[in-house]
Amino acid sequence: MIFLELVLQNFGPYFGRQVINLDPRKDENTCPIILLGGMNGGGKTTLMDAIRLALYGHRAQCSTRGNLSYNDFLNQCVNSKANPTEKTRIELVFEHIEDDKPVKYRIVRIWEKNPKDGKDYLGILGDDDTWPVDSLVNTWDDYIENILPLGISNLFLFDGEQVRNLAEQESPPLIVIEAIRGLLGLELADRLAVDLDILVNRKLKEVGNSKDLANLEEIETRLTQQQEDYQITVDKLETLKNQVENLEQKQQEAFDKFISEGGKIAAERNQLELQQDTKTAEIEQVRQSMCELAADVLPLALIPNLLNQAQTQGEKEFRHQRVQISKDLLLERDQRLLTWLNQVEISPIQVEKIQSFLIQDVDNLYVNTIQTEAPWLLADDETLSQLDNLIY
Repeated sequence: MIFLELVLQNFGPYFGRQVINLDPRKDENTCPIILLGGMNGGGKTTLMDAIRLALYGHRAQCSTRGNLSYNDFLNQCVNSKANPTEKTRIELVFEHIEDDKPVKYRIVRIWEKNPKDGKDYLGILGDDDTWPVDSLVNTWDDYIENILPLGISNLFLFDGEQVRNLAEQESPPLIVIEAIRGLLGLELADRLAVDLDILVNRKLKEVGNSKDLANLEEIETRLTQQQEDYQITVDKLETLKNQVENLEQKQQEAFDKFISEGGKIAAERNQLELQQDTKTAEIEQVRQSMCELAADVLPLALIPNLLNQAQTQGEKEFRHQRVQISKDLLLERDQRLLTWLNQVEISPIQVEKIQSFLIQDVDNLYVNTIQTEAPWLLADDETLSQLDNLIY
C-alpha cells in the first residue's frame, strides 16, 4: 500500500480545502522519504489521525479521541472557523496491488457537525475517481483489515514524537506489544486457550460424577442469583439516581420560587437594616452640616445683587478716597513750590503764572474723578476684602 494523496477540508486546524501530495515518485525519480515538520500544535499529528480516520472510521484509534463516542469525536474534528453549512471532508488516495496489477482507490469520508445518525458518509472511488465501488463500501472494514489490520496499524502510523517516546522507554508500551502480537498472530493462541477452557468445562460436566455436578449446578445457581441480584441493585441504583435528580430539580425550583417571592430580601433583612442605619447616620451628618452652613454665611446667598452693589460702591468710594489723598499731596507740594519761588529772585508776575498753571494742571488731572454724590458706605480696604471673600 502506497499513500498518494491526502485531502482535508475543515478538518481540525485545517481550514478550507487542503491537498497534500504524498506520492514519493517525481519525474521518474523516487523520493523514499516525505518529511512533514511544524511547531507544536501545528497539525502534524492531525495528519496521522486523518489517515487513521479515513482507513478505519469508527474503529480508528486517533490521538484526541480518548473515550469520546464516534459522534462526539466527529464534532470535535470540525474546524471551529468553518461555515456551519459546509461539510467536513477527508480523502485518502492509495495504490495497492490486486491480481498482480496496481489499482488506486480514493477513500472519501464526509460529515457535518451534529449529524443526525452520529455517523459519516463513506464513499470508495476507483481508478478514474468517477464511479463509486459500492461493493467495497459495504465490506470496507473487512477489506482494509486484510490489507492493513487495525491491530498492527500503530506500527506504521505514528509521528516523530511517538518515535522519541518509544526510544526513551525501557520497555515497549502495551500498544506496541499488542501490535506485535497481532502481527505475529499470537492473539489466536490466547483465543484458543479461552476456547480450550470452555471446552474443558463442558467435558468436565459430561464426565463428572453426580456430586460434582450437583456442586457445579449449585455454584451456577448461586452465580445466576448473584447476577440477578446485581442487576436488581443496578436498577435500584438507577432509580435512586433518577429520584435524586428529581429532588434536586424540585429543590432548585423551590429555591427559585423563594427568591422570586422576596425570600432573598427577607434573608438579607439584617444586612439591609444595618445599611439603613448607616444611611440614616450619614443623612443626619449632612443635615448638621447644612444647619451650620445656614447659620453662617448661607443667608447672604439670598441677596447676591445687594452684595455686588455694596462691593461696587465700596470699591468706588475707596478709589475716590485714594484719588483725594493723591490730590491733597499734589496741592501741598505746589504750595511748597510757590513758597520757595517767593523767596528767590523771581518776579511776582511769573509766580502768578506758575501758580495759575499748577492749579489748572491739578484740575485737568482730576476732572474725571469728581464725586457727584457724598460717600455713604465708608468701607476700608480690609472690609472690602472680607466682602469679596464672602461673595466668592
